[in-house]
Amino acid sequence: MSKRTGQELYKKAKTLIPGGTMLLSKRPEMFLPDNWPSYFSKAKGCKVWDLDGKEYIDMSIMGIGTNTLGYGNSEVDNAVVETVKKGNMSTFNCPEEVALAEKLVEINPWAEMVRFARSGGEANSIAIRIARAASGKDKVAICGYHGWHDWYLSANHNEGDELSGHLLAGLSPKGVPKILKNTIYPFNYNNYEELLTIIDNNDIGVIKMEVIRNFGPEDNFLQKVRDLATQRNIVLIFDECTSGFRETFGGIYKKYGVEPDMAMYGKTIGNGYALTAVVGRKSVMEAAQTSFISSTFWTERIGPTAALKTMEVMEKMKSWEIITQQGAKMQLKWEQLANSHDLSISVSGIPALSTYSFNGISPLEYKTYVTQEMLKKGFLASTNFYACTEHTDSFINSYIEALDSVYKDISHCEKGNKNINDLLEGSVCHSGFKRLN
Repeated sequence: MSKRTGQELYKKAKTLIPGGTMLLSKRPEMFLPDNWPSYFSKAKGCKVWDLDGKEYIDMSIMGIGTNTLGYGNSEVDNAVVETVKKGNMSTFNCPEEVALAEKLVEINPWAEMVRFARSGGEANSIAIRIARAASGKDKVAICGYHGWHDWYLSANHNEGDELSGHLLAGLSPKGVPKILKNTIYPFNYNNYEELLTIIDNNDIGVIKMEVIRNFGPEDNFLQKVRDLATQRNIVLIFDECTSGFRETFGGIYKKYGVEPDMAMYGKTIGNGYALTAVVGRKSVMEAAQTSFISSTFWTERIGPTAALKTMEVMEKMKSWEIITQQGAKMQLKWEQLANSHDLSISVSGIPALSTYSFNGISPLEYKTYVTQEMLKKGFLASTNFYACTEHTDSFINSYIEALDSVYKDISHCEKGNKNINDLLEGSVCHSGFKRLN
């Protein structure tokens, strides 16, 4: 595999940008360190073109799960273009933010007020600030991944790598004030007793959690958390930045009939345009007026415009049903393919955010090999599949057909007939946060 223009540009980027790029999940090292195309020239539907004009079908993370309507949805893009023509910014506020707030309250009837931002980390930090202000307490119990800000990473000052079970291992708290130690207390999903112990032994004012990531609630877990928060006068926050609009029109909490005091939406809400939202009960949200929470570009017009049109398109086509159906097909086909080659894999995640891992002797090497070989066949692929409405059966079937020979090679490696290290043409992909050279 020859060095492509994107790889050369990435080498330059690492001399100019610490970490090479702004998002850990988009580092080439997370896919194929020495041969990932790295940069795109255009994207449309579920296809991406690199800087050399080569076309790929994106069967991996679809912009980190941002584009459930596919890249460059014409209705959303046309609405944005009209906004650009009319002007994105002025001394006045844009009316779209009021319309969007009204729509979000409509689909979250327990909520009455909304604040907007432009990234998931911002929305999470805004929610924490408001919830702390409302509760009058500093300490927070958390379950899940909630971004990069000081309040969250400070958990790794407690007893080491406490966040390793919450999506990413190895997140360093360097630069985070040590005085924040023992303000954030992680608990494991479905472990109610662990949460109860944390609350019994600490002055917790906020519980913040993802409703679901890799598996669902057991033994009425979510309702128990809701009841506990109510009994102890604790603000309950559901982080729906990842899960929102993937199985319902709104939060995935709707599946379980448990309502929070606050919720955040991101990723899917603008179909690739930057918009995140914090919705909540008025009794909690009004506390925002007692704390300074303000930023210039939270008032730009493109984000709310895109979100309004995205939600309109999603509601019209019931996009969450389509991506759930296609994701479920992919999960089944992965398992069938693995079984046909006597491979052991573990499939997890909600269907629209499907992932799997190899249970063999060299899981990271196998993952790297999948990316390497599928790239040659014209697919962006790893061990996950974030579904969009453009992922038709024909794309899924052609992907599985291409993956068949790759699994066959991996099966030979598992049986000792081949050595995976002899098949790899570069370095093994990273599994978490690492400093780059």
